[in-house]
Amino acid sequence: MPYCVVTAAAAIAGEEEVRIFYQRYGHGAAKVLLIIGFAGTYESWGPQVKGLTGAVEPVDEEAPADGNDGSGAAEGVEVCCFDNRGMGRSSVPAHKSQYTTAIMAKDALALMDHLGWRKAHVFGHSMGAMIASKLAAMAPDRVASLALLNTTGGGYQCIPKVDWHTISLACRFLRARTPEQRAILDLEVHYTREYLEEAVGSCTRRQMLYQEYVKGLSSGGMQSRHGFEGQINACWTHKLSTKELDRIRLAGFLVLIIHGRDDVVAQLYYARRLAEKLQPAAKLIELHGGHLVSHERPAEVNMSLMEMIKTSKSGPDLEEWSNLAKPDAGCLRKRDGDRVNYLIVTHNLLAKLQLILLFFFGVFYVILEHARRTIRVLKPVRVSASTL
Repeated sequence: MPYCVVTAAAAIAGEEEVRIFYQRYGHGAAKVLLIIGFAGTYESWGPQVKGLTGAVEPVDEEAPADGNDGSGAAEGVEVCCFDNRGMGRSSVPAHKSQYTTAIMAKDALALMDHLGWRKAHVFGHSMGAMIASKLAAMAPDRVASLALLNTTGGGYQCIPKVDWHTISLACRFLRARTPEQRAILDLEVHYTREYLEEAVGSCTRRQMLYQEYVKGLSSGGMQSRHGFEGQINACWTHKLSTKELDRIRLAGFLVLIIHGRDDVVAQLYYARRLAEKLQPAAKLIELHGGHLVSHERPAEVNMSLMEMIKTSKSGPDLEEWSNLAKPDAGCLRKRDGDRVNYLIVTHNLLAKLQLILLFFFGVFYVILEHARRTIRVLKPVRVSASTL
């Protein structure tokens, strides 16, 4: 099986050897690195692999990788997707400190070195978009273009909009112990209800996808506790500084942000804010769909990704690429300063209040579960007279 061995020097001092499982598809001079999100495997990129390369079977692992020496098909695309540390067939470090978006970005760079790729179009989904943006900030010279799908910032920005639906999903997610239970939840999180209820032949798409999810979770296994806690830590500690954002914005490559309007995991508001911070390099595309808009709207997503790959070859004008309105300096005049500052402060307070409410709900849920287990242990056992 194809593995890339990440040494401690490439990742973090004192860390044991980490093996990253990957697959390559297609052939061509254009190299695309796909970075999947939380608890996902390389297989989640299926619609994009097929759309970008036309291939469904991976390249023979014994075949040498096409480098950037022009030997590949000039018009073709070669894709590499992989399992992040903590998931799938890749290594699962035991300590959550061994999972940050910076460390996982170094995993991706080590994989590019392993493949002999000097530069690649880097596409990431959800947590994978955090990793991709961190990679672009760390090594902008290795990035041909950057696509961030259903992305958000780290910390409290990872928290979905607090309502009864998402609270219910969170509680059920913590209780899910079997592939069948997890599959039901994943469908509700990943897709819109409208999409799931569409008829596909004699059944609904929900029924069809449920079987696929159960099969995938059963064959690949549920994510381990170490992997789950580690990848949660990576999301929670992720942050792009102003300096890092400037490095991406001024690097000269195109940035594409694609987001589903009905995403219950990554809030659209934060994707819009990120796109504004990356002007003039960023283009924002909003599609009707959920967190896995790359599956729900694969044709539109793939077309946008291919457009960016092709546009990148011709030395694009960033001003022409961006579809975002230029900031209006007039709204920042002194007379409007108080109003602008008030709105910013109000939004920050609401965001923190949302975080506090979710924290207390989580504490309440943990206490409730602990109490239920204690009651089960202390509950007296009835003994019949015949057993005495």
